[in-house]
Order: sequence, then C-alpha cells, then structure tokens
Amino acid sequence: MSLLSEPHHDGSPLYVDQPSPTLGEHVTVRLRVSADDPAQRVWVRTTYDAEPTYHACERVDATWWTGTIPVHNPITHYRFLIEDRDGDQRWVTANGTVTHDPSDTFDFKLSAHTPAPAWTRHAVVYQIFPDRFARSSAADDRPTPAWAKPQPWDSLPAYEPTDDRTWLGFYGGDLDGIIDHLDHVDRVGGTTVYLTPVFPGESNHRYNASTFDRIDPLLGGDEAYARLAEAVHERGWHLLGDLTANHTGDTHEWFQQALEGGSTRDWYFFGHDGSYECWMGHETLPKLDHTRADMRRAMTEGPDSTVARWLRAPYSLDGWRIDVANMSGRLGATDVNHDVARTIRDTATVVNPEAWVIGEHNHDASGDIDGDGWHGTMNYSGFSWPIWSWLRAERTEARAFGRPVPVARRGGGTVMRELREWRARYGWRAAQQSWNILSSHDSARIRTLVVDPAVHRVAAGLQFTLPGVPMVFAGDEIGLEGVLGEDGRRPMPWAHHETWDTATLEVYGALARLRREHPALIEGGLRWAYADDDALAYLREHPNGSLLIVARRTAGPDPLAGLEGLEGLGELDGEVLLSTGPQDGAWLQIRAL
Repeated sequence: MSLLSEPHHDGSPLYVDQPSPTLGEHVTVRLRVSADDPAQRVWVRTTYDAEPTYHACERVDATWWTGTIPVHNPITHYRFLIEDRDGDQRWVTANGTVTHDPSDTFDFKLSAHTPAPAWTRHAVVYQIFPDRFARSSAADDRPTPAWAKPQPWDSLPAYEPTDDRTWLGFYGGDLDGIIDHLDHVDRVGGTTVYLTPVFPGESNHRYNASTFDRIDPLLGGDEAYARLAEAVHERGWHLLGDLTANHTGDTHEWFQQALEGGSTRDWYFFGHDGSYECWMGHETLPKLDHTRADMRRAMTEGPDSTVARWLRAPYSLDGWRIDVANMSGRLGATDVNHDVARTIRDTATVVNPEAWVIGEHNHDASGDIDGDGWHGTMNYSGFSWPIWSWLRAERTEARAFGRPVPVARRGGGTVMRELREWRARYGWRAAQQSWNILSSHDSARIRTLVVDPAVHRVAAGLQFTLPGVPMVFAGDEIGLEGVLGEDGRRPMPWAHHETWDTATLEVYGALARLRREHPALIEGGLRWAYADDDALAYLREHPNGSLLIVARRTAGPDPLAGLEGLEGLGELDGEVLLSTGPQDGAWLQIRAL
C-alpha cells in the first residue's frame, strides 16, 4: 500500500494560507484525508498563552477539512484531533499520525517572527574553501608566509592530525581565482557563493583569525574581495561570509592585547593562573565572552561591529554563516547563545534588511532556530545523516563526523521517519530556510561515502528535491573524494578535466534548472507516497503544479507500479522531467503530475 492514505498537513501553501503571519492574525489550516477515511469530527488544538484550546474544523469535501487558529503568541503550536465514526481518536502531528495523546514536541508550528528573505528560498548555495578552489595569475607573485608549508596544486592534501600539513599545507588559492571560474559555478546552478573565512589567519582554513578588519593579503586583500563581490552581484547572485563568533585566533590583535593585560582581557575567559578557555581544547582558538559589552560592540552589535562592516559597500555581503553557532555565548552555567543569535541577526538586517544568517549546528538545532535568531542551520542532523545512512556503501573509507562511529546503513522506511521527525522538530519554515548538505569542508565527501557515481546522483536528486536549500561543496559536482573534511578539501583539478565526472556535473546543473522552473521544489509541500528498504517516493505539492519524485538506491523497477492506494495521483507515467540514470543501477526520477 502507498502512504497517501494517511492524513496529511504541512506548512506549505496548500495547507496553510499564511505561513508567516503577524501577531493577531487568524490563519486557515487544512487537513487532507483519504476519501474513505473514517473521520467524523476534527479539531485544531493550539495553545493560548500556554493553555490548550480547541477549534472545530469544517468538512469541505470528501478529502479536505479546514479550520482557523489565532496567532496570539510569537510561536503558535498546533495539531489536529480526529474523532472517527467508531469513537476512536487520532492525533495528526508534524511527525505523523498517532493514536495516543502526544507531547507538544512534534506539533506543527507557525512563527510570527520575520522569515528569512524571500531570495533565500530560491538559492543554490555553492561553498568554496578559498585556499583550494583556484589560483589567479597574481598568486605566484605573493610571498609564502612563514607559517605555511607550500603544496603543489595537483597534490592531495594531508589530513591526519599527526601531520601539521593538515592545517599548514598551503595551496595558494585566491579570490581572483574564484572570479575567473564563476562560469563554472553558473554551470552547477549556484546562485549564492559562500566562502569559508577570508580574514588573515595562520592556517589554511583561516578559522583562527588574527584580525577581522581586513581580508587576507594572500587572497588578494580588500580590493580582491570587493572585485569578487562586484562580480557575484553583477550576475544577480548573493555572497555570504563566514564568521567565528565563538572565538578568535591566538594571534588575533584582541587576544594579543589581552595577553599583555590590555582592555580586551575581559573579552576572553582567563583563569587566575593565566590559562584561558578555548574551542574544544585548541589553544589557538581562545573563546570570546559575549557578556562583555565592549566585545559585543566590536564583534556583533551596532554599525561599527565586524558583523555590520562587511555588509556595507564596497563588499556588501548578503549575510553570514556563523561558525560553531551552537557554542557561541555558551560556557558552563553561562548561556547567552540566543542573545548572540538575535544580536547578529538584528545588526545584519539593520545594514541589509535582506541579510541571511545561518548558524552552524551539527546536531539538534531546534532550540536555537525558533524564529528571531538564526534564520536556519546547516542541516546535518535533519538531512545529511539520514541521507548518508540510506545511501552509504556497505564498504566505504568515509570516516565519521561528529560521532565515534560512521552512520549506520538503514532502510528507506527508517530514513523517511528520521527525515520527518527532524522536520517536525525544527518546524516547516525553519527547515525550509536551512541547508541541505551532502558534503562540506568539515565532512567526508559524498562520493567517498557512496562510492557508486549512480548513487551519488541519487543523493544530489534528494538534495535538490526535498524541502530546504541545497548547499553544494565545490567539487562534489565533479566527483571529488575525501575520507574526512580535511581530505575533502582537495584542490579543484582545473587542468585535468579528464578526471571530472561530467555526467554528475550535468545532473547538478539540470536539478538546479528544475528547481528554478518549478515552485513545487521551493515552496511545495512534502507528502510521502512510498518507502521500503531500497526505495523512496514522495510528492512535492503546490497549487501551480505538483511533482512526484521516485528514488532507488539499488537497481530495480518503479516501486509504485501496480501499488494500491495511488488514486488521485493522475498518470504515474506522465512526463519525466529528469532521470539520473537507467534502472540497471541506482536511479531517481522527477515526474510532473
């Protein structure tokens, strides 16, 4: 049987008439049931100042119920109570239908806080690690810094923690090199360029900044950053920076002044013995104290802060990705994390009302993205790990990220429930505003994890067709590999196109085009149609046209062929808009309904 007979609701336009309401509004919500569902009466249960209230729904026709709820609090929780003809009761929550009285944890959510800018929902984010993307002709004229260990562009990076080339290995990519290859970003379908840090720092990753007041001269300096910003914006694209709100580098001017007993000493956490708090025991990354007003004014708060400065011309960044956002402002009993998030967002949007602020978080970010802080998160837990667990090869050299063992290999039914639970935990809008990630500069490469190029293309199809914003780590589109984050930071092989997986590159470009052309892939609902160990199928529903996505991780026929319970779907053999490959291997198809 298909899953389409289950009662369904989500935060998309078919089901909610105002997904971003203001306080005091009343919002119409709709519940879909199958034509033979035994529902006799339906209520929407919400809370008014934390007190449960029930609002009766009206039956519109054989499959639709509609109700209205007040938006009285900034976050409105709600779920549906169904009474069946035989007296049985069911609750419809964002995590599915249950027959027991559930907690509010997986309620549907409406947020009266300002949503992320509209452009962000249409974005395809292309992540670039500057040292490894491209060298311009000017790079050869720059002196190598004393801390660096130069590496040939065509060589593989060191990545073991016992080898200091892992963080000191220097390839010399720069910002003008990125400008030279923006046509490639366009071919992939990227519309938002996100760079990992570009401030000076004595490492190839630059997360240990020595200042926030200028761009690393090794990358071309402030002038090159302005040129890049102009080139990106001329294409109608957006540019995001990467900021370490949690810490600076130990060579940072603020910290050096602190070591000398200067006025910035209380910007950090020093002990009586001169020791100091740092990120995860790394002494090169001393932790900032966000309870200190002077530090906030320098870093996050107001027009003269780091956050604000780089959003102004001539750079005009369109927002920030905040490194280890989950730890910023948290230390022991001190927790001002939400204040940090709110302050950064407020500062950014004063300068640029269309600014996007994304918080890095590789586990449960639900407590940190409830509406007026980070717009969304790098959605490792709610997207990456479930997709990894379904598509990972039985034997892979890819190493774990954020856990002591690699993700388990799981069947499609389990993965579907995992995806649904995380989306319920975050809320529809927050999940939509978060990034769908297959690889990043911190993780193994998706190609190394899945091994099979056909499975990689299925992963890309899921990345672009499930709710959320695709974030492509530069090189994924041509099949670059890496057993962990540092190994995945391989230089782009511009001089060796013969090594590129061009079939996968073309799939990425086609997926991006379809996403631009079909509102269902950006704003449409998500209704699961089928799941077994090796296959998943789901609908992206939108008033302007719906799509059916069918994916298999192994060779095999269409799992929906001959399946009962698909009434109302129309022709399943309708127009195939995209197929990632033949059915003698893993495959994904997108079909118009």
